[in-house]
Amino acid sequence: MELTTCARPYAKAAFQHALGQNALDSWLEMLKSGAAVVRNDKVNVLLGMPSLTAEQKANAFIDVCGDSLSDSGRNFVRTLADNKRLTLLPQIAELFEALKAEQEQSVDVEVLSAFPLSSEQLEKLGGKLRSRLSSEVRLVNTLDPELIGGVVIRAGDLVIDSSIKTRLEKLADAMLS
Repeated sequence: MELTTCARPYAKAAFQHALGQNALDSWLEMLKSGAAVVRNDKVNVLLGMPSLTAEQKANAFIDVCGDSLSDSGRNFVRTLADNKRLTLLPQIAELFEALKAEQEQSVDVEVLSAFPLSSEQLEKLGGKLRSRLSSEVRLVNTLDPELIGGVVIRAGDLVIDSSIKTRLEKLADAMLS
C-alpha cells in the first residue's frame, strides 16, 4: 500500500482536531518537527527494532521531540506507535500542510528562474497567479542557472514551463524527428 494512502486518515484526523482547537499552525509545526525526527537515521533504526514495544518506541520518540509536542501531540504519537505508523510522519505532515493550505485558500508557488526576479516582477506574477488559481499565493523564487532564461512555475500539480532550456529541447526534438 502506498505510504500516502496509509498516512491520509491520520493527517485528516490531526487536521480535524487542530481545526477544532484553532491550532493549525502549532500542529503543523509539531508534525514537521516529528517528520524531521523520523528522517534521522538513528531514530529510524530505533523505530524498526522489533524487540521494542509500541509504548517504548512512542516514549523514546516523545523524549527526542521534547517540548515541541503538546499533550495532544504526544497522544497522536502514541496512536501512531500503537498502529506501527510513526514512520509515516513525513507524509502525514505533507498531507496536513496541503489540507491547511486548502482551508486557508492559499497556494505555495515555486518560481524557478535563471536570475533573481525583482519584487515588481514577483508582485505582477503573484497577481496573475492569484486570479488564475483563485487562491492566495505565497511565492518563493529559486535560482536555476541551467534554465538559461524564462521561468518554471510550480503550484501543486500545476507546472508552467516557459524556460529557454525547455524551448531549446523542444526545438532539438522537432529537428530530429
